Amino acid sequence: MNNAKVDLKKLKQFKDEVTRFMMAYKFALDEVNTKIDILKQEFEYVHDYSPIEHVSSRLKTPESILNKVHRKNYSLALDTIKENIKDIAGIRITCPFISDIYNLSSMIQRQKDIEVIEEKDYIKNPKPNGYQSLHLIVKIPIFMSDREDHVYVEVQIRTIAMDFWASLEHKIFYKYNKEIPQRLLLELKEAAESAAALDRKMEKIHKEVSNIKNEQTLEDDVQQLKISQDKIAIPMLFLESLLEK
Repeated sequence: MNNAKVDLKKLKQFKDEVTRFMMAYKFALDEVNTKIDILKQEFEYVHDYSPIEHVSSRLKTPESILNKVHRKNYSLALDTIKENIKDIAGIRITCPFISDIYNLSSMIQRQKDIEVIEEKDYIKNPKPNGYQSLHLIVKIPIFMSDREDHVYVEVQIRTIAMDFWASLEHKIFYKYNKEIPQRLLLELKEAAESAAALDRKMEKIHKEVSNIKNEQTLEDDVQQLKISQDKIAIPMLFLESLLEK
């Protein structure tokens, strides 16, 4: 009977630890999502443009975590899981253009309470299957009622075209139970290259439009300055004529 009480006590303690463990990752997601939303709103209000098209987040289920622990042959200790599985909390950001990806990455990395642990650039160095994206592993502080914890979050930043390709590739991959025919693998690789070409084309157009807009803004500013100078010049001429009299 006493052994049963001890076992129940240990079970409750373990359950509480797992709950707090998962809550920390949820709170970390909330923190990073808030930071990204602030950046998005700032750009929409101040710059009338946002480098963020869409944001989604996910938290691995305990079952998914255990499966990865088993595949990697890690210990079941929570501290070991925390230090070795850094994608329990994940955020995916889609951007209109490639340049937005790097600008947004820089903005995230400049946040004082964010520590960048790892960066993988699959845009400059795509995976063999054609996958492209920029991956960041960041560590963020979480303040609980009785302690401060530091939690890993994986941030993936990609263009709309990259996200479209990756989503379909993932569905096809699992439809064939990870046994995709070689012919389809080659076609997927070609599709990834086409998506990359589209991104480069749209980036070029984006830069040309931005240059045209900047030139027009400069012309408007010059014209406005001339108008302002004329408004000042007319009263000054009138005053000079009075003084001459």
